[in-house]
Amino acid sequence: MKKRILVLGCTGSIGKQTIDICRNMPEDFEVCGVAAGKNEDAVDALCKEFCCQGTVFSRDGIKGIEELIKNCNADIAVNGIAGAVGLEPSVLVLENGIDLALANKETVVMAWHVVKDLAAKHNCHIVPVDSEHSAIFNLTQKIGTENISEIVITASGGPFRKLSDEELKTVTVEDALKHPTWSMGPKITIDSASLANKGLEVIEAVRLFDFSPDKVKVVVHPQSLIHSLVRTKDGVLYAQISNPDMRHPIYGALVWPEYKENYLEPFDLASCGEMTFFPPRMDSFPLLALAYECARKSNSYTIAFNAANEIAVAAFIEKKCSFLQISEIVAKTLEKDWSATPDSIEKVYEADRCAREAAREILASLIAS
Repeated sequence: MKKRILVLGCTGSIGKQTIDICRNMPEDFEVCGVAAGKNEDAVDALCKEFCCQGTVFSRDGIKGIEELIKNCNADIAVNGIAGAVGLEPSVLVLENGIDLALANKETVVMAWHVVKDLAAKHNCHIVPVDSEHSAIFNLTQKIGTENISEIVITASGGPFRKLSDEELKTVTVEDALKHPTWSMGPKITIDSASLANKGLEVIEAVRLFDFSPDKVKVVVHPQSLIHSLVRTKDGVLYAQISNPDMRHPIYGALVWPEYKENYLEPFDLASCGEMTFFPPRMDSFPLLALAYECARKSNSYTIAFNAANEIAVAAFIEKKCSFLQISEIVAKTLEKDWSATPDSIEKVYEADRCAREAAREILASLIAS
């Protein structure tokens, strides 16, 4: 029986690759709905191609997504929407009892306890799509969380891995968008350059797999072939290895809990060349250390980290601040008190709003000076 797939963020990187899987495996998957932020022409073309429903957020608002989720009869929804705006669609998917293939980090970073309870209440599943968390998810499923002592998340290191602290002072937006391994949207590409993305993934891992922050490690692996590892209690490391192609974790989420043959190129160990590993430069890229601190404090600190980073990255893209000022804006935002527990979606959004306001004020003072 074909699986019915709803693609949220259908014009972004994750969405396009999900569509590619469905095009290449029509006997297994049927696109039943698509949603995008503003590209009406692309949504209309996909609706025509797949004879499915569609909505455009800038035109139809969240009501359009709500109606799409209710009416398209999906078996699983892929949430590839970038940023905090992707949280509400995740909530709507789970409230309708639909399995969620989740690429939107903010859903976990901002509101994990809320969405986890929603999934349990409505008897549906959250399957991670990030390559790192997909790897950990599969390894923990096979080995058993109770047998694992440590999670090791790999990082490409981004385009600035080899730059000195002095060189980092003058990097440009154009430099930051030249990722050496992955093809992604601008926000996540810049987050990769600053290691904010890896910080968000640490917070995700802590929450998704219920590990303390000191049991989640990061190692820089420039080739992006090993996507994450787990260490069992006997000290042995187990790795998940594949080509750096996001269609692998997307496909894995679509067919979970099965493992099925597909059209994707298998990894060839003999021809891969070398694999290298390095410790992350926490002092040069302070957003990773700040993310660990927020993971330990929890409460609204993770919300503030994400919100301030989104404001700072947008300012960097608009050339209103420097690359190094991204981490400065986030650090200054986190100096405020974010100890309140956001036990509802409304409180999550309130903390997010307050953090963005604080980050904007800090940005304005930096510009003024």
